[in-house]
Amino acid sequence: MIQIRNLSKSYRTPAGRHYVFQDLTLDIPSGVSVGLIGRNGAGKSTLLRILGGMDRPDCGKVHTDRSISWPVGLASGFQGSMTGRENVKFVARLYAEKHELPEKVAFVEAFAELGKHFDMPIKTYSSGMKSRLGFGLSMAFDFDYYLVDEVTAVGDASFKNKSARLIEEKRQKSQFLMVSHSMGEIRRFCDAALLLGRHGVRYYNQIDEAIEAYKKEEDVQVV
Repeated sequence: MIQIRNLSKSYRTPAGRHYVFQDLTLDIPSGVSVGLIGRNGAGKSTLLRILGGMDRPDCGKVHTDRSISWPVGLASGFQGSMTGRENVKFVARLYAEKHELPEKVAFVEAFAELGKHFDMPIKTYSSGMKSRLGFGLSMAFDFDYYLVDEVTAVGDASFKNKSARLIEEKRQKSQFLMVSHSMGEIRRFCDAALLLGRHGVRYYNQIDEAIEAYKKEEDVQVV
């Protein structure tokens, strides 16, 4: 279970302080993959970053005894002057035993399908290449919860299908907290949903109930 208690997050804007969340309290049950849905700017990615420790709230706490990944596909954490291989080795040394290092590097190299670019500096990569490397790197390690933010939108059809198959495989023993504008993906990979709406954050045991509430609140058509 992930427990969120009295969480607030805001940013300064020219028009004053904008609150993404204010005194948010909720529980994400164990053994459930959850889709985060809502309009652009509702705070879905911000919440993922806070859960993954990549961003700090103004106040409040996140409690869990489970392991949580960094946001899958995160590209901003790479060191630009180092190659893809060097970046992968650096992270693998932090999360894997020494004898596992060659296996982790080989997995990421094969999965990301970067060819010769795997041994070129990250600063030469396109955003899509960085995302593919980040996705493969995240999936090389075992976590109780994976944080996924629009990752399956990266790459051609073949790469998207490969990514989806790997998510299905990981779901056999892990859970996902997933942001996606594709309701089909939310239905496919998730068991429940969080609606980040104009009237706060609400948890739904049934994904279709969350989608209907989202459609009504935002007056949009989604499938």
